[in-house]
Amino acid sequence: MSKTNILKKIIILALILALPGFLYYLLTVKGKNRYQPLPFFGPKELAKTTHKVKGVDTPDTLYHTLSDFNLKDQDNNPVSFKTFEGKIFVVNFFYTHCPTICAEMNKNISVLANGYAKNKMIDFVSITVDPQRDSATVLKQYAEKLNAPAGKWLFLTGDTSTIYPLARNGFLVNALKVTNDDFIYSDKIILIDQAKRIRGYYSGTDPDDVTRLDNEIKVLVSEVLRSKDKAMY
Repeated sequence: MSKTNILKKIIILALILALPGFLYYLLTVKGKNRYQPLPFFGPKELAKTTHKVKGVDTPDTLYHTLSDFNLKDQDNNPVSFKTFEGKIFVVNFFYTHCPTICAEMNKNISVLANGYAKNKMIDFVSITVDPQRDSATVLKQYAEKLNAPAGKWLFLTGDTSTIYPLARNGFLVNALKVTNDDFIYSDKIILIDQAKRIRGYYSGTDPDDVTRLDNEIKVLVSEVLRSKDKAMY
């Protein structure tokens, strides 16, 4: 093998090894996000506490946060906030016998869930709006058909008395049974940060929106990593 070919291989290897660090640098140059910060969704109110902005006391903002819930996953394990402690999670609503939209939405989520399968900071959650039919056993079979990565993508069921208010009052989307075979539910995928605040809505059937979700997950991961860095000093 010539010296030129050896040199080329060394350069290619160096670029591959440097790429992850370079991408992280782009997100966190000097502790500042080069991308637009993600918004907070839902009602807001001013707190009694304040923080300094250019030497001026400015009221803190209290953002909408999810209330805790108790549901069961496809393995019949209990799921609550404790399950997602310290994690970012991505949520959608669906039902297993949905003829069109759910299948397309969950197909797109499957790509994301498998792409982030080794990232311990992120989980994916799909909540049925038809818990009467979608038992843990049914959800297990549905998850297997989608090749859902174990422990990464949870499919949740429970009582409508928990699920419907959670959708409307927590995630701020629609969920309602119309007839035995017809449900009103949102096609939105929802991005939730570690503090259980809503940071983004995305159409689950729109490829551009799903790509935007993928990009904004990375931005949110960067935000979390920066906050951890600041906490160390």
